[in-house]
Amino acid sequence: MIPSKFDYHAPKTLKKALSLIGEHGDNAKVLAGGHSLIPLMKLRFAAPDVVIDLGQVGGLSAIRVSKGGVIHIGAMSTHYAVESTRSLKSKCPILPETASVIGDAQVRNRGTIGGSLVHADPAADWPATILALDAELELNSANGSRTVAAGDFFVDFLTTDIQPGELLTEIRIAVPGDRSGGAYEKMHQSASGFALAGVAAQITLDESGNCASAGIGITGVAAVPYRASAAEGALVGSPLTEEAIAGAAGKAIDGVDTDDLQSDHHASGEYRAHLAKVFAARAIAKAVERAG
Repeated sequence: MIPSKFDYHAPKTLKKALSLIGEHGDNAKVLAGGHSLIPLMKLRFAAPDVVIDLGQVGGLSAIRVSKGGVIHIGAMSTHYAVESTRSLKSKCPILPETASVIGDAQVRNRGTIGGSLVHADPAADWPATILALDAELELNSANGSRTVAAGDFFVDFLTTDIQPGELLTEIRIAVPGDRSGGAYEKMHQSASGFALAGVAAQITLDESGNCASAGIGITGVAAVPYRASAAEGALVGSPLTEEAIAGAAGKAIDGVDTDDLQSDHHASGEYRAHLAKVFAARAIAKAVERAG
C-alpha cells in the first residue's frame, strides 16, 4: 500500500526539530531510523499529517564516555554504531552485545537506539539492557529538558513516559565498576529477530566473590519490559553458585500478572514465562563468569 499524503520536514538543528514537534503536536510523527514508522504508514495504521525527519539534526548520534565515568549515547545512534564503538566494547560490553543481535545487518545500519526505545515494542531488545543498566533518558522539549529513569520510562504497551512536545535525545549509563559483567540472552522469532523472551543481566561482585549488585531486565514476555526485582534480590549478598543462580532465575516472572503475559501465534504466555526463567539463568551465569 501507499502512505496517505503528509508534509515532510528535515530540520538541521535540535531547536528547529523541537519547534516543529511543538507546533504540530499529535498531527506529527518523528522519523528516526524508520523501521517501525514507515511500515505502519505504508499499511495506513499510522497516517500523520506531518513527518519530522531527524536524520540531519546534528549532535544526536554521538557516542562518548565522559571523564566522570558516564556513557552518553545519542538517541539517533544506529544499532551498528553501538555495536562497533570500541569504547563501549571495553567499558560496557553488554551494549554492543545487545546491538549485535538486533534484526539483520540492514536493520542495524538504519535502526536507532532512540527510535527503538520510544516505539517501546514489547519484544524489542534494547529495553531489557537499558533496564538492567539502570540507564537515564534525557527528554527535551521547547520548554526545557528532564531526565527519566529507565524503570519509569516504559509505562504500557507501546507507550512511554514521553509527553507531548518531547523528544528523546540521549541515553546515559554509569560505566560499570570493577568486577562487573553483563550478558544479553534471548530466544528470537526466526522471521523478525524480535525476542520471544530476552534477558539482560548486569552483575557486580564484591571482593569475596559474592553478588554486590544485580540488574536484570526482561523483554518479550509481558506487555511492558520490566526489571526482575525478585530475581535481583535473590542474588544480592549471596555466593553465586549454580543453585543460587537457578533459584534467582526461577523468580524471573515474579510480580508479573498472568494476564499481562504476551501470547500470540509465535508463543503462548506460558511458554514465554518458561523462556524467561531459562534465559535468565543463562544471562546471569554468563554475566557472573565475565565479572569474575
